[in-house]
Amino acid sequence: MQNRRDFLKKAGMASAAAAGTTALATPYVHAQSPIRWRLQTYAGAALAEHVVKPAIDAFNKAANGEMEIELYYADQLVPTGELFRAMQNGTIDAVQSDDDSMAAPVDVSVFGGYFPFATRYSLDVQALFYKHGLAEIWEEAYGEVEGVTWLSAGSWDPCHFNTKEPIKSLEDLKGKRVFTFPTAGKFLSRFGVVPVTLPWEDVEVAVQTGELDGIAWSGITEDYTVGWAEVTPYLLTNNICGAWVGSFFANSDRWNEVPDHLKQLFRLAMDSSHYYRLHWYWAGEADLRVNGGKMELTTIPDAEWATVEAEAEKFWDEIAAEGGRKERVVQILRNYRTLMQKAGPPYRYG
Repeated sequence: MQNRRDFLKKAGMASAAAAGTTALATPYVHAQSPIRWRLQTYAGAALAEHVVKPAIDAFNKAANGEMEIELYYADQLVPTGELFRAMQNGTIDAVQSDDDSMAAPVDVSVFGGYFPFATRYSLDVQALFYKHGLAEIWEEAYGEVEGVTWLSAGSWDPCHFNTKEPIKSLEDLKGKRVFTFPTAGKFLSRFGVVPVTLPWEDVEVAVQTGELDGIAWSGITEDYTVGWAEVTPYLLTNNICGAWVGSFFANSDRWNEVPDHLKQLFRLAMDSSHYYRLHWYWAGEADLRVNGGKMELTTIPDAEWATVEAEAEKFWDEIAAEGGRKERVVQILRNYRTLMQKAGPPYRYG
């Protein structure tokens, strides 16, 4: 009996010691400061609720205190055009944007945002990057730039005109002051459009005051989400590109400090963001055309719009003629378009 009491006593002491070790270890683990990032998106608050916030909220929850990402909206910390430099010098840790808007000093930046007629549908973006080689080209390009790591690309909505007056012909576009992306604006200027650059949050007021005649920055889903449908009652159903190309980027030093399991978690969060946008935009573009009630749809006839598509071919030729990676990207776009046309419906019609 005595031996049994001695055994239980020793066992109890061992258990207590183990518990004490755990008690000491737990505060030590939680005392480690979490990794903190500041990520700024190109999008204003209303739009960010869909295009990035759900993924960042999910990441922060899943990171379980080991890492926390603070999300900032368009122009909140730095102007969108300065996002790349701010990330490169460590003012912010990560960015969600297109290469074009944030003036990324890489040759492929012209293909970020809306490169005219590069895509027809949103799934084209993922296919081009992760099946047809654009991801490797982007990694190569950003690998030559100090301080910034390209992480992942995904698709957003098509590029339509939403305007104060109806657009029913190319003639109606002439002289229209339009808020748009740099490369899209350069292309649209060939048809008399006057591209205007403004802070994102100022666009709605600029339309109301007459500084802008319209916007070529999104599809109808964003028009309703951010309030532009209240000030631009017309939507042109022709688009100059089927999907916006945007990416996630990080300051290289900060990215390298993140442990592998949190890097993988962030990659999953980015994929979650890409997936959410695919169905959110796809559903919204169709539903709001039919049930939105605030915007009248107009269309430029196919024969006339074909001249815009023909001009895009010349634009592609000019970009490809600059050589290097630009030529490689244009060739991939052309090969992909040919493949889709040969595949036929539902990949391409007509």
